[in-house]
Amino acid sequence: MRGIDQIYIDGQFVTPHGQELFDLYNPATEEKIGQVRLGDELDARAAVAAAKRAFPAFSRTGKAERVPMLRRLHDAVAARAEALAVAMTREYGAPQYFVEFAARRAGSVFLDMAQTLEAFDFTQTIGRAEVTLQPLGVVAAITPWNSNFGFICGKLATAIAAGCTIVIKPIEMSAIQTQVLTEALHEAGLPAGVFNIVNGRGDVVGAELSAHPDVAKVSFTGSTAVGRAIYRAASETMKRVTLELGGKGPNIILEDADLDTAIPTVVFMGFVNSGQACVAGTRILAPRSRMAEILPQLRAAVAAIKVGEASDPTVMVGPMVSQKQYDRVQGYIRLGLQEGAELLVGGEGRPEGLNRGWFVRPTVFTGVSNDMRIAREEIFGPVLCIIPYEAEAIAIANDTTYGLQAYVASSDPAHARRVAEQLESGRVVINGAPHEPLAPFGGFKQSGIGREYGRFGLETHLEARAILA
Repeated sequence: MRGIDQIYIDGQFVTPHGQELFDLYNPATEEKIGQVRLGDELDARAAVAAAKRAFPAFSRTGKAERVPMLRRLHDAVAARAEALAVAMTREYGAPQYFVEFAARRAGSVFLDMAQTLEAFDFTQTIGRAEVTLQPLGVVAAITPWNSNFGFICGKLATAIAAGCTIVIKPIEMSAIQTQVLTEALHEAGLPAGVFNIVNGRGDVVGAELSAHPDVAKVSFTGSTAVGRAIYRAASETMKRVTLELGGKGPNIILEDADLDTAIPTVVFMGFVNSGQACVAGTRILAPRSRMAEILPQLRAAVAAIKVGEASDPTVMVGPMVSQKQYDRVQGYIRLGLQEGAELLVGGEGRPEGLNRGWFVRPTVFTGVSNDMRIAREEIFGPVLCIIPYEAEAIAIANDTTYGLQAYVASSDPAHARRVAEQLESGRVVINGAPHEPLAPFGGFKQSGIGREYGRFGLETHLEARAILA
């Protein structure tokens, strides 16, 4: 069993002031695999103080210093990719395809940001004014459990590129992953205090960072409900915020789609990361005229999905992260039946042959209208809804409080683009197009505020100052 009893402040591993112990579990077996000692408000304040002390010198560095730092961070994290993958598999249970992507991506984000930084102009002449983009100050980053070390690296890379110092509060459920990553980051040899990492609860450490007067910005990835609380707390000191929140992505199958290619893509994007993804396309909008074709193909594709432990490379859906999350997803499956929806495939309980672990049967509901709770609320599990349409696909897609990532399937690229341009979503993916790491990422409406990645993410960590002479 792994014991973690240190946090990272001012360039060194230290014992936290906090005394609370938090148990860690393997979600595929339900076995306790570790324990972490959590930081408290005093630890959060100590980390902020360290970041504040480091900020004046670090903010005066330029590209010549920061680009090599980002490259060193890449090298250090890339060298630990296998250890990160092992930790994620054991502590989170994600399928191999996602673990491998996440482990590679954790290091590559530093190179992506180095590329962005090299091309970025911090000084511009606008009219008669010289405009400089200044680093904001101390950034607080709060990360979730569904890709913990990936989010840490993305937020850290952006802060470093901007010249900000940072305090990171990772989710306590991912402490083993955090420990492996922190050891790697330490090896990069950044100046003391530039980055600090404090394990702790959101309502303790997260709340302290959100309200602390010396924190200039909060960057949070997680639920919309928690995002609202952070936004309220941050407003007291006019902190800048980047909030990447929930999603209920529409996955639109257009009438001209080739179902042999569209259905596998729809299924993959619906169940990606075991359905524990804010970008999952969980509302399948299908043309009523083709439902007779779509339903059998969709049923067969979902029934063929393998659920199980990540040790099997053919597994597509792993366990839910915790008993709490398992119970939440089971509750939504019961709710769908109570609302009058019908099961196309799946349902309550564990998949056949899995008697332990927080595994959920991949589930698809038919007979769903867009006003049902299963169509409007983020379930965060392998549960999809099929909503039929005739001519109103765009209206149904946009009839949601969310707007993070949407999907369009069509055999006509021009048709797909016309639809994409009308969707109220931060990103629209046409026919399963690959990830673009330099493109902005973030949501419309209650899916968040601000953007991450590339130039747009960098700019959210900067403040414009104009000098007129």
